[in-house]
Amino acid sequence: MASSSVNRWLKPEVYPLFAAVGVAVGICGMQLIRNICTNPEVRVTRENRIAGVLENFEEGEKYAEHGLRKFVRNRSPQIMPSINKFFSDPN
Repeated sequence: MASSSVNRWLKPEVYPLFAAVGVAVGICGMQLIRNICTNPEVRVTRENRIAGVLENFEEGEKYAEHGLRKFVRNRSPQIMPSINKFFSDPN
């Protein structure tokens, strides 16, 4: 019985599905850990919860302006700009 279920799910056709679900779970886990560890509005320890609402704008700005956002801020919002320019530029 167990070998038939293993043979049913571990076919080569199912590997891309496992990969896509694995990447999605990894991204969700990464975002969850980022929010728990670095979000200034999330307080896990009792000492931080007792502090109440803090007016710490610098920490919030540091959290919101992370490295990826700084990297893509002044870039063109295109996935492949050279191909887009090739097909849209009349010259």
